[in-house]
Amino acid sequence: MRMFIVKRILLAVLVIVVLAFAAAFGIYETIPGGNTPQSRFDAIIVLGYPANADGSPSPIQRERVLEGVREYRAHVAPRLIMTGGAAHNSQVEAAVMAHFAERQGVPESAVIVEPQAQNTIQNAFYSVRIMQTHGWQSAEVVSSPSHLARASLIFSHFPIRYRTRASKPGGFFYECVVHLHEIRVTDRIRLFGFTPTPYLPAT
Repeated sequence: MRMFIVKRILLAVLVIVVLAFAAAFGIYETIPGGNTPQSRFDAIIVLGYPANADGSPSPIQRERVLEGVREYRAHVAPRLIMTGGAAHNSQVEAAVMAHFAERQGVPESAVIVEPQAQNTIQNAFYSVRIMQTHGWQSAEVVSSPSHLARASLIFSHFPIRYRTRASKPGGFFYECVVHLHEIRVTDRIRLFGFTPTPYLPAT
């Protein structure tokens, strides 16, 4: 009898865990990937990721830039905005990304460096400020697959038309770990809102 009760309790706990994860995943997956159906934009914004300490692009950073370059070559937009400061080491992410894009054949005149941002909210803030300076009103936002839901929540606060675009994912283990982290962080934001910051305008 005792074993039967223990099994029932374990089964109930398992069901609760599965339902809780399904709910969390649903909240995360139903975040819109943009606010416009258009397919051509004024700019492609490539969100920053830490470079290697020696100044070379890290694998995740490379994939984000390569996706931005592919979209540029497909004439999705006539320019790339690389955004990201020295948030995690001495290397300015945007500068490393810009140099890598230029090595892929993108003209220097088509690459804009935003070197101040320390996080995704600031990526959006400073990139949109650049766009507003030039009168640009739309952007495709490129980042890693797991990062796009949170990025979309952030960009939805800014007065631009945008859609998100996923770069190629990292390895399986990396994606599993990062997705779990992003689901937790993004769901909390969607349910309870952002921590107040001067970099995020009210909607």
